[in-house]
Amino acid sequence: MARVAKIETTGGPDVIQWHDVALPAPGKGEAWMRNTVVGLNYIDTYHRSGVYPIDLPSGLGSEAVGVVMAVGEGVADFAPGDRVGTFGPTRGAYATERNVPAAELFALPDWLDDRTAAAILLKGCTAEFLVERCAKVEAGQTVLVHAAAGGVGHILVGWLKHIGATVIASVGSDDKAARTTKAGADHVILHKSEDIAARVRDITGGEGVPVVLDGVGGATWAASLASAARRGLIVSYGNAGGVVDGVNLGILARNGSLFVTRPTLFDYYATPDEKRAGLDRVFAMVKSGAITPEIGRSFPLEQAADAHRAVEAGDTSGSTILLT
Repeated sequence: MARVAKIETTGGPDVIQWHDVALPAPGKGEAWMRNTVVGLNYIDTYHRSGVYPIDLPSGLGSEAVGVVMAVGEGVADFAPGDRVGTFGPTRGAYATERNVPAAELFALPDWLDDRTAAAILLKGCTAEFLVERCAKVEAGQTVLVHAAAGGVGHILVGWLKHIGATVIASVGSDDKAARTTKAGADHVILHKSEDIAARVRDITGGEGVPVVLDGVGGATWAASLASAARRGLIVSYGNAGGVVDGVNLGILARNGSLFVTRPTLFDYYATPDEKRAGLDRVFAMVKSGAITPEIGRSFPLEQAADAHRAVEAGDTSGSTILLT
């Protein structure tokens, strides 16, 4: 019997309910995967709360690491005993085991342990596409990173420093500032006590930054607009601080002919070749030490509701993982 999280309705963390489920044999194109570590991502809270509408009832989570137990008809790339990972898009990773479309699995390198893998897969690939294929950041550019102590933010800081960018990091506490400086940030702004845009303009001699990587959303939208340089790019990739809506294009003109994009991972990982290239780049960055995932907190799998509360309250830094 598998233990599986389900939600029947959207709402707070209490809507997460656990069930015993008898798994059928994997179907055509599927693999039976026993999870060892599950990755928690902020998007999981969006699905649970209804910020991103999903069909109900539904499982939660898309990222997990584990072992193949059996394969269904037509699956030739994997065999029982293989260590694998997945980051979706199929939801249902909050489970001790489940049947997964084999096309969503990929082999893990022997040198990468399960906990690190679960902390880096989705967040690392997010950092990869944001920096290298969406914003196309170049050496010598200065980049503002909001929520720089979070799971994606922490990796973004290391990635940007590796390619030769200057990083201005916005964080919420002295402790997070220290961690972000250790990760490589050149300048750290405490957004609760400092004016982000004023500090950015001071650091850049009044010019602003050519790229803003904003995973917060509504709460930092005004600061992002005021921090961007003329013809700068704001990449708004998350809603941790509320949804950005009602954007008037005239605002972009008034703030310096700005560019704005709202990307999602699977538009950049749309084909098998894109997925393989992105994963290979992430694995190479981890192996070289260019990026190091910080596992801030871990919770037992069935305490996922507590993990959601901690993440939403800002009581975590780096990556949060769930242990089966």
